Amino acid sequence: MSRTILLACLSILLVASIITRPDEAFQASLQGLTVWWNIVFPGLLPFLTLIELMIAFGAVHAFGALLQPIMSKLFRLPGEAGLVMALGWTGGSPCGAEATASLRKSGHITEREGQRLLALSHVPSPLFMLLVVGSGFLHRPELGAAIAAAVWCSALITSLVQARLTRVEPTNQQSPETKTGATGSLLRQAAVAMIAARNRDGRTFGKALGDAVTFSVYKLMAVGGFMMFGSVLVRLIQPYMPEGLPAFLLPGLLESHIGTFAAASTAFTGGIPWNAAAIAAILGWGGTSALLQAGSAIAGTGLSLSRLAVARLLQGALAFALTLFAWKPLSALLGRILPAAAPAIEQTEKTGAATAAIVRAGDLHTLWPYTPVLLLLFLFMMAALALASMMTSPAGRAR
Repeated sequence: MSRTILLACLSILLVASIITRPDEAFQASLQGLTVWWNIVFPGLLPFLTLIELMIAFGAVHAFGALLQPIMSKLFRLPGEAGLVMALGWTGGSPCGAEATASLRKSGHITEREGQRLLALSHVPSPLFMLLVVGSGFLHRPELGAAIAAAVWCSALITSLVQARLTRVEPTNQQSPETKTGATGSLLRQAAVAMIAARNRDGRTFGKALGDAVTFSVYKLMAVGGFMMFGSVLVRLIQPYMPEGLPAFLLPGLLESHIGTFAAASTAFTGGIPWNAAAIAAILGWGGTSALLQAGSAIAGTGLSLSRLAVARLLQGALAFALTLFAWKPLSALLGRILPAAAPAIEQTEKTGAATAAIVRAGDLHTLWPYTPVLLLLFLFMMAALALASMMTSPAGRAR
């Protein structure tokens, strides 16, 4: 009862703030729309469509059989989790949550497995970290690569530790299709699983494609709404924050895209390593907006949003520490591989909350031309996981 009253009061205050400051609310909403259209929409649309098609035609079941050895050994998860991990790591945070929810609803993973898989796959898009943050916000591609490495390592470390502390659930280690071909090779098991799943679904290609596109666009509209709402909250609350707090703190807590821009443009006494560490922490956390997007995806699956929030906080703290700890050797190594560009964007003298973080379209590298690159990266990850899985399997070790 008290929670309902509190939410109702907060809603009334938000509406009143928008009415009294309509111009700022409109500009903030437009800012969220700009980020969504240039980064999120092109980054997520192909992957949300792809996961639905792969489920319809049995590819998820095939990869589940193929990746079973390595995912079970490393993360104590079923093989289908490898596909979700690849989708989340290439498509971005909401894509990982959507794929996890799809597996949970279809019964491929248990609630405990889904909770750990959600934390593992809920990471930012690599092209956002490399192109937008590294080349766009910081104007130094090697910094984007260093930040991405810290964020990915934090997700891997926390998932590996959780896997070691979790008891194996033997009932979910193999799907029925995998057991059918247990005496054959992994490839044979994958083929048997794919054919069985395809026969169960039975939709034509046109029907499956239409359903996939409709579902994907619907989900993307919801994601855009969350991002615009988060941008409006940042703009309305920012003036009331204490002057001594860092300018990136509020946007970093609420919306990661705006938060990373604010952290990149803040002057730290420790220099650029602290900018990179703050950005890594914000991306490891992901923002309240991304958490709400995940909450919308996992509704009705039994997965806990609060547990995901705790996991993301741990990953953000770990990404911050990893960035500072490995800054010198990692930046030196990446500096030899990736050429340094122009100096970082002009940094503000103030670190207080009054410093506004306004992301304009000119500050962003749109991901529309890079959609094929994301798909190729996904295929590369799947090929690498499949090869590692075949080497990990008993038949592969016997050779």
